[in-house]
Amino acid sequence: MPSCHRGTCPLRWALLLVSVLILAVAACGKQERPVDGTQQPERRAEVRSREKQQEKGQDKKPRAARDSIDRYYQFTNYTETGDLRAIREHGTIRFVNLTGASEDELPREGVVTLRHFELANKLAKQLKLEPKWIRANTPDEAIELLLAGKADILAYNLTDTEARRERINYSVPLRQSRQKLVTGSNGPDISDPDTLQGVEFIVPAGSSNIPTAQRLIEEHPDANLSMMQVTVYGDRDILVDLLNKKDNRVAILDDYIAEDLASYRDDLRIGAAVSETENIAWGLRKDSKLLLTTVNNFLTRNLVKKQEERFADWDAIKKAGVIRLLTYNGPTTYFLWKGLLMGFDYDLAKAFADKHRLQLQVIVVPYEEDLTDWLKAGRGDFAGASLAITEERQKQGVAFTTSYMETPERIVSNEDRPPIEKVQDLAGRTLTLRAYSSFIPTAMTIKNSGIDVEVKIAPPGMSISRIFNLISDGLLDATIADDGEAKIEASLRPNLITGTLLGDPKPQGWMVVTKNWHLLQNLNKFIKDYRKTEKYQQDYNAYFKPNKRFTQRVRAQIIPGKDLSPYDDLVKASALNYDFDWRMVVAQMWQESNFNPKAVSPVGAQGLMQVMPATAKEMGFPPPLFEPERGIKAGVKYLDWVRDRFAPTLPTANKLWFTLASYNAGYGHLLDAQRLAEELGLDPNVWFGNVEEAMLKLAEPRYFKKARYGYVRGSEPVQYVRNISNLYKAYVEVATGEISVRPPLQKKPKEEPSQKEFAIPLRKSGSEEQISE
Repeated sequence: MPSCHRGTCPLRWALLLVSVLILAVAACGKQERPVDGTQQPERRAEVRSREKQQEKGQDKKPRAARDSIDRYYQFTNYTETGDLRAIREHGTIRFVNLTGASEDELPREGVVTLRHFELANKLAKQLKLEPKWIRANTPDEAIELLLAGKADILAYNLTDTEARRERINYSVPLRQSRQKLVTGSNGPDISDPDTLQGVEFIVPAGSSNIPTAQRLIEEHPDANLSMMQVTVYGDRDILVDLLNKKDNRVAILDDYIAEDLASYRDDLRIGAAVSETENIAWGLRKDSKLLLTTVNNFLTRNLVKKQEERFADWDAIKKAGVIRLLTYNGPTTYFLWKGLLMGFDYDLAKAFADKHRLQLQVIVVPYEEDLTDWLKAGRGDFAGASLAITEERQKQGVAFTTSYMETPERIVSNEDRPPIEKVQDLAGRTLTLRAYSSFIPTAMTIKNSGIDVEVKIAPPGMSISRIFNLISDGLLDATIADDGEAKIEASLRPNLITGTLLGDPKPQGWMVVTKNWHLLQNLNKFIKDYRKTEKYQQDYNAYFKPNKRFTQRVRAQIIPGKDLSPYDDLVKASALNYDFDWRMVVAQMWQESNFNPKAVSPVGAQGLMQVMPATAKEMGFPPPLFEPERGIKAGVKYLDWVRDRFAPTLPTANKLWFTLASYNAGYGHLLDAQRLAEELGLDPNVWFGNVEEAMLKLAEPRYFKKARYGYVRGSEPVQYVRNISNLYKAYVEVATGEISVRPPLQKKPKEEPSQKEFAIPLRKSGSEEQISE
């Protein structure tokens, strides 16, 4: 079946898709609840209307506590204003914040084990209570939920102010902060607040930055200063985007927020401080004295300071209570996926830190800089990013651990060129290799052996992901990559093929400075023991073996008049509840699990819809999810939750594609792709040919280093959406969209083997980028 996102499609497909998509996402036209993290004109109007009300003294109080059924996390909420003993009777403890049970950005220099989500869940485990997460839109709304008994702890960076202290109690401080002026690339001089003229302050709604802005306006009555409150819905990038739309805008933000934004955005400037030092803490109800004491004791034991540059031996590391890993943000090292921190190096480092009761601080090194240089400068205690153990690196004054993995090197080329099945086939071909990579000596050895192969070194800023893109587009000939990465990329890009292996597997390990022998000794012992565990093998399979959903060659069986799957009735029931086209859900279910209810992914996703256990729990379906009805309900409910995060104004068809892409890769990466699409002159509200192209580019360092959520293997969500959309079209041809649900547990008679099969068409990229040396 031909792809329809480029060029002109047959008329029948156009008419068919219009009717199908109207049914598919009928709910997109229903009355929708507020959407998190999107920039909508309606909201901008609401912001300005609220500002005018405040000026007239007509501002309403913050919204009251939510209904008893939490619409986001799908658990039955209740009212409880008692202390810890009363909370224990429910068997749960409820945390409220502005992001919910997920990471709202990629931590690039933080102690990852001390994020609010990690700390709160650890507290819940200590109390032997089940954690539940509730998301509020503003700090003031979170406080209202707390006081109304709809939450027990406000686990968020809450500024300690006198006004708030009259209403709630604060925990011991988690950090201290000062409010600072922030502006866009072309904004005014913000080195001195007394010199501001004609400035419009941008402040997060319901935040402690509002009184600061009001104070500055009052102190400078002739400076023509004004203020706009913005509800950011967990997406602080909205603030920076607003700053850059007008040259007279200045935000007031806490210094740690400004520094986090500056770590990946280069279109803002940080200026003068406009407040004294303030404490940042968690919030609790006034009458929760026992809970407050318990929380304070817990935080006091667990809090450690972020470590700056130092040369620390093992004793100093143990004394500080934190160990620092230097790594890159990339596909096998450290990245954010569906709100979870992942990566082979990250998982192993986290396991090592846990074993020695240390907190883990991850420091993301800029892609164009060398891990070795950062390690020798004392910016980390050990470094790792799937590094080959080489003599060249050891000569630079570092020592390697024992090998944690052995990986052979493999050729990757375009399927339209002759395959490279043996080394001799490289004659007359061109290898383009990433600068400074360990593959360069391999290529030169082949060339020096007498084989007529041309070896080109890519510019230093060009990543292996971009090289794969250019080979896929036919603009480069071939390259060398680690075996696992080569196979994964070839499984996601149909026009890439793997070729011959080159030599024996090469050992990979972590680096430490040579004098830190005690740390090296402990790392070596850990690696030797960990490699014997089942968890090690699970991690290896998760990061270095292709996902079976994309390598499968089994075809979806389609017989007119027959059921699409063994679970059609269950899907119809759940799809009806959430206004999805059941045929689309079946297509997604095939892509996720091949209709296998016992399926488990290498990273732990379960069931027919491959929902992560933590996500299923938040949706009200604690794992396991192997019972078909349970797995389908959890998946469709999560699909609905994802869809509801997009703007009501988003075109119906594209909301469906965006929802599927977010289900696969995570909502945050979709936001990054939309923002990048707009920067590239593409349409941020259209998936095919626009946002999907931006998603592909988020695998390249020059783009993902400026993205809030960092690296994503963009080819996976792109192929995921493509596969589902093509199979969905095929299902529409043979099955009606009408729903008549039979009893869910009714067994179906055995069917005769299929006489017709449908192969999912695959796409080719259309990028036109050129390589320059």
